[in-house]
Amino acid sequence: MKKHDNIYAKALNKVDDFKFDESVVDVFPDMIQRSVPGYETIVHTIGELAKIAVTPNTFVYDLGCSLGAASLSVARAVPNDTCEIIGVDASEAMVERCKRVVQTFTLPNPIVIQHGFAQSVEIKNASLVVMNFTLQFIPPADREALLKRIYDGLNPGGMLVLSEKIRHPTLTGNELLVDLHHQFKRDNGYSELEVSQKRAALEKVMLTDTFNEHDTRLRKVGFTDVVMWYKCYNFTSMVAIKG
Repeated sequence: MKKHDNIYAKALNKVDDFKFDESVVDVFPDMIQRSVPGYETIVHTIGELAKIAVTPNTFVYDLGCSLGAASLSVARAVPNDTCEIIGVDASEAMVERCKRVVQTFTLPNPIVIQHGFAQSVEIKNASLVVMNFTLQFIPPADREALLKRIYDGLNPGGMLVLSEKIRHPTLTGNELLVDLHHQFKRDNGYSELEVSQKRAALEKVMLTDTFNEHDTRLRKVGFTDVVMWYKCYNFTSMVAIKG
């Protein structure tokens, strides 16, 4: 049974920086569903994109795999024994829980879950790399080098699926999108206190870019096309294609 997210329901004397610890892992499915508009659509479509991108005897990397939703979507979408999926997460609590989740299924394509940082993963013979709301938690100074390593490790025709919370380039427009997102959270049962404290917890941890900044950086490292296929409020998912 999915546990209810009430981490920020009570007033805190001090709001610590957000981290993916055991308390977050316990409520993560509820948290992500109530906080990210279209999350289920994004996860489902990652599987659909895998049908296009994944070729036999290649690797799929899910960087920042959390509880393995994207990995499972890929594993089920492509034909049996097409690829090996490697899920990596920097949170030990996430990794341990994800391993247990994955082991409950009999899958047509194997998933291997590893503890580590996205910046340290060796990408090789990859047909698909997924970063589903991960890059925004990577230090900005590390982002270009990480994307370059992903590009270099992708086979020609390979894809990077990059889902991110983005920042609108104007203050007025950004505030509008933030207001809409906060109302989305209220509509899903979060109180004003929860919305406010969660925002404070993420302020120094999740550092967002504009879509143009993402697009420019992806093309700089070599991707020939960047397609925004999903957007709702300040959340987007894009596909970068290696020509």
